[in-house]
Amino acid sequence: MSIIKKQLAILKSVAFVTYKEWAAYRTHSMVSIFVGPVYFLVQYYIWTAVYGDGGTLAGMELSQTIRYFGVTALIGYLTMDFADWNLQMLIRTGKYLTFALRPLNHSFFALSQKVGHRFLGFYIEFIPCFIIFTLLFRINMIPESIGWTIISVALAFLMNFYVNYTLGMTAFWLVDSNGIRHMFSLVSAFFSGGLIPLVFFPNWLQNIQFFLPFQYVLYVPAMVWTGNYSLGGITMSIPHIVALQALAVISMIIISKVVNHFAIKRFTGVGA
Repeated sequence: MSIIKKQLAILKSVAFVTYKEWAAYRTHSMVSIFVGPVYFLVQYYIWTAVYGDGGTLAGMELSQTIRYFGVTALIGYLTMDFADWNLQMLIRTGKYLTFALRPLNHSFFALSQKVGHRFLGFYIEFIPCFIIFTLLFRINMIPESIGWTIISVALAFLMNFYVNYTLGMTAFWLVDSNGIRHMFSLVSAFFSGGLIPLVFFPNWLQNIQFFLPFQYVLYVPAMVWTGNYSLGGITMSIPHIVALQALAVISMIIISKVVNHFAIKRFTGVGA
């Protein structure tokens, strides 16, 4: 129990310092208040044109699709992460050496930083855009089940971090992993449901998503938010899909730990 208390104290301290640090440059994050609604407006006009006079696409009506993109935008503010960029920068410059010599595991330190950074994002990005989507666009942004939505978004938060952190560890072998990072970012945006709802994909491609991490970052929490999950012809209750999401997160954490075990042996302190 004392170990858990110590870890929580470290997380709180690092998160608070990160919050204060980024709060000094909050205008950088506040740009999202304008970018998010503009991107959503573009999606609104595109899908309004696609639906035409009405009807449904892959079982989704226009109002459901519009709400989906509003929800994914809000979830993005809560789970946004750049652990891959930060880690590869530390490795490439040799500054990772300072963390290698500390008793604190760097992945836990980076996770704590992410907590503080997203707490700031909650106040200056999530809340303003939630109000804009609700009052200006008149979209129902209230989750169907607040409890399950909080759990699912928290799991998406962890999944996004550990996926990106694992990706960042490729820099232990490549030194500069920008190429892989950019390619992965494009694939993730497509297969997470950020550009197109996954139910619009071919059925065989939808089924593959159950074995990949992407849908658990965005599509699953969005569906939990809206209260109805279906993919690849499989309909699951909210508790069941959240349980599957939790299993996927645990699997990703294990993979990350295994990769870290081998990656740390490759560190040579280049640039230090």
